[in-house]
Amino acid sequence: MRHREASLKLNRTTSHRKAMFRNMVTSLFKHDRIRTTGPKAKELRRWADHVITLAKRGDLHARRQALTIIREKEIVHKLFAEVNERFSNSAGGYTRIVKLGRRAGDAAPMSLIELVVPEAAGKKKGKTKAGKSSAEKQKTKADKKAGTGTKQEKKQPKSKAKSDKKEEKKDVKPEKAAKAKKEPEKKAAETKQAEKAEDKPKRASKKKTEKGAKSS
Repeated sequence: MRHREASLKLNRTTSHRKAMFRNMVTSLFKHDRIRTTGPKAKELRRWADHVITLAKRGDLHARRQALTIIREKEIVHKLFAEVNERFSNSAGGYTRIVKLGRRAGDAAPMSLIELVVPEAAGKKKGKTKAGKSSAEKQKTKADKKAGTGTKQEKKQPKSKAKSDKKEEKKDVKPEKAAKAKKEPEKKAAETKQAEKAEDKPKRASKKKTEKGAKSS
């Protein structure tokens, strides 16, 4: 029976299996994600979690142990330098496995395994965003207050313009009344002038008739 045997054999010898997972762990930390079969991805998760735990220890012995697993020194140094920023707030769950369906040809179940940024870091980012949003809200409130001040300032000239219009209307009313009073006087003068113009030819004709009578 297969009791207390946690690792998978994957139909490979021990040396072949260890070499394969060393290569896969190196590729995972180099590219942050790789595509492989489902059983290999599940076994690779154990290797990746172990290397990240060594990087969180951060001492020289842990670095040398990581160098025995990962094949490139630059990747080890980069991991030990960035581990506090990426994984310091998390005690596990450093990787994510996403199923991609079956592979064409042999129908093997394929998966994508990738490194995950912990949720605690995301919460901190959310707090900073909330702080920024509160600061932005205060700015918007100040802008609104300034806007209300400008609106009041804008309303004042409108009220002044209204008062000026009222004064103009008041000035126009007496002018209209004076014009209304002058209009009948003008009409009476025009009628008198018309009557005088009509009387002039009549008087001229009367004078002619009177001269003719005297001459006869």
